[in-house]
Amino acid sequence: MIQKLLTLSLLSFSGLVASAMPAYAQAELFDSGDTAWMLVSALLVLMMTVPGLALFYGGLVKRDNVLSTLIQTLAVAVVVSVVWPVIGYTLAFTEGSMFVGGLDKFMLAGVTPDSAVGTIPESVFIVFQLTFAIITTALLVGAVADRIKFTSLLVFVPVWVIVVYAPVAHWVWGPGGFIGGIGLDNYEGFMGMGEALDFAGGTVVHINSGVAGLVAAIVLGRGMKTRRDPSTPTNLILSVIGTGLLWVGWFGFNAGSALSAGGSAGYAMLVTNSAAGVAAIIWMGFEYMHKGKISVQGTLSGLVAGLVAITPAAGFVDFNGALIIGAISGVICYLAVTYLKETLKYDDALDVFGLHGIGGIVGAVLVGVLANPEIGGAAGALYGDELRIWAQILSVIVTAVYSGVMTLILLLIIRTTMGLRVSPYVEYWGLDLAHHGETIVEYEAHLPKKLPGTPSPKQKVPGEKKKAAAKKKKTPVKKSSAKKTTTKKKKS
Repeated sequence: MIQKLLTLSLLSFSGLVASAMPAYAQAELFDSGDTAWMLVSALLVLMMTVPGLALFYGGLVKRDNVLSTLIQTLAVAVVVSVVWPVIGYTLAFTEGSMFVGGLDKFMLAGVTPDSAVGTIPESVFIVFQLTFAIITTALLVGAVADRIKFTSLLVFVPVWVIVVYAPVAHWVWGPGGFIGGIGLDNYEGFMGMGEALDFAGGTVVHINSGVAGLVAAIVLGRGMKTRRDPSTPTNLILSVIGTGLLWVGWFGFNAGSALSAGGSAGYAMLVTNSAAGVAAIIWMGFEYMHKGKISVQGTLSGLVAGLVAITPAAGFVDFNGALIIGAISGVICYLAVTYLKETLKYDDALDVFGLHGIGGIVGAVLVGVLANPEIGGAAGALYGDELRIWAQILSVIVTAVYSGVMTLILLLIIRTTMGLRVSPYVEYWGLDLAHHGETIVEYEAHLPKKLPGTPSPKQKVPGEKKKAAAKKKKTPVKKSSAKKTTTKKKKS
């Protein structure tokens, strides 16, 4: 009897061990610490878009466009969440040519729980890169958030991710990409200038979205300015909360790009925070000298400028380099937002180009100067590699030109086929009510109860007839008619 019990116990124990073996073998493939950190980083970057960027943008637009801006950001996240795993990931992160990846992992073919990228599951890497694609696309929409048709946006987003974002990501981070040269042996870089550095998305995310946003703002034209509600922003409380979420999420953005929970991630987190603080201080100082006051919106802009500029350099520069990048980005982005936009007369609604485009360029160029080989293994011009800065400049030019041209072509096609900008009537009353049938605004009594979904081209903005009548009253009487009147009086 005892012998039978012992035999059964041994068999049960061996069965438990056998059932645990596959799980244990799978666990050996991955580093649990790295995997945990990357899971958290993916969540942090997603939080940057929803609700972070949504609230940041929502607080800056006019009051009758708040809901529209929030849902634009959410819609981008929804659409890209489908497009990226279906085709975006394979175009960016599989082997193909030097310009775009292949279709080996279309619909995530071959991706299993055991698939690995370094020390983490490939599934985690896919989600992490998905969040980058989401925020890049959402950023550019901010340039035209107050005047783009929602249906046109839903068509623009998936095509832009496939045609613009995925190829640029492949150039910089993908296997065999011609800018970053990942996986290429003895590669001398684009035009023989060496491989360009982009730790977390200076070119892929910020220059890409900033230039695309600028092109969108120019194609759609300047927004309407009305007397009824000229003020912007509508609620800086939302923007402060959104900026706080962006700031926290940026640690997942930059430190997560180390793809491991080690010293590189820790140092990237440190320099990210330092650069952001310096840029905000510089912005406040310039604003005080210029306007005599330090605004909340300006401080938020300075903070974002520093976070943007340190992004490509976070894994390559030391603490002193981070302070320099933060200070220079604070100065240049302030000048871009304050003067460049007014000089060139483009209407970038939420300063996407001034903060992300210009900030990304500043960071991408300066990493070519300040990269310290003791931090990330790559040397900048100050540490003996004089060609590095030219590699960085070339990467900026190539990314800006490609993003700008392809975005322009895509927008012109959509404008020709289905229209791109809302009618003046809808823009006057706000996109919230016209596009979504909802509003947070309490309108005056003369607001029509129902806005037509597609206003006719002849439909004019309320108040235009009154303005025209007032102009007619002010029109001076012509001299010729006055003379005729006097002659008639004399004859009579």
